[in-house]
Amino acid sequence: MITLFLEQGAGMRVETREQDSVLILKIHGKMMGGPEATTFQETIKQHVAEGYRKFIFDLGEVDWMNSSGLGSLIGGLTTIKNAGGELKLAAVTEKIHSLFLITKLVTIFESYDTVDEALNSFPAGK
Repeated sequence: MITLFLEQGAGMRVETREQDSVLILKIHGKMMGGPEATTFQETIKQHVAEGYRKFIFDLGEVDWMNSSGLGSLIGGLTTIKNAGGELKLAAVTEKIHSLFLITKLVTIFESYDTVDEALNSFPAGK
């Protein structure tokens, strides 16, 4: 297992680890726009360039998200799907889930209660 920390200003921190060929990004804090969003997108692009195709965004520690944060998630999904990859969300808090319902993003993202459930949802051997 590899654990990397990506510090992104005072609002957001991302902990990255690999498990069973799946890259898990545990996001902490507030997901907003600005330099944090740019850094987040560049990080995803870098991991895709390194060959990763299976991703989980663990949102259990996300305190708050605005429209730019939603844009970051959509941008990440687009980058990953354009490379032939898959993105699953895990541990979405009730507050963030409500935001997904209001914006109808629940129809776009595959979401699981836990990281383990998201891991198990990937086809074996791929």
